Amino acid sequence: MPGQYSGTAVVDRPIDEVFAFLAEGTNDPKFSPRVLEIQKEPEGPSRLGTVFVSKVKDAGMKTDRRFELTGFDAPTTLRWSERSKNLVTVTEGGYDLERVGDAQARVTVFNSFAGHGLGKLFVGPARKAAAKDADAFAQRIKAAIEAS
Repeated sequence: MPGQYSGTAVVDRPIDEVFAFLAEGTNDPKFSPRVLEIQKEPEGPSRLGTVFVSKVKDAGMKTDRRFELTGFDAPTTLRWSERSKNLVTVTEGGYDLERVGDAQARVTVFNSFAGHGLGKLFVGPARKAAAKDADAFAQRIKAAIEAS
């Protein structure tokens, strides 16, 4: 897909711990400097249908985002879709986790972007910037989980 990117890292933690950290969602600011604040609706454990409401800063602009968990299969699969209306949105994103050993898990993160209206002009550069940072982003996820 032209608007998609992915990055992968091996985390030195058991797959169940990695899944729990990522499923929480409110941990995102620990590895994503673009996330300024984030809340979960409803409170409690994340599950299918949980919504994360965030304020992010991209390309110098602050925007409000709403992401709904659309796939939740512990400990291997998390999927989300953006429900907010912005120029560029994430139609589908997720984490795929694979057990590497008793104390390691491979994490692949991906997002598929779509442009809306004027955003159709920005979706290519947004994907290119995200793809360029994808492996470093996966490494930031690894560092945040291992530090927790």
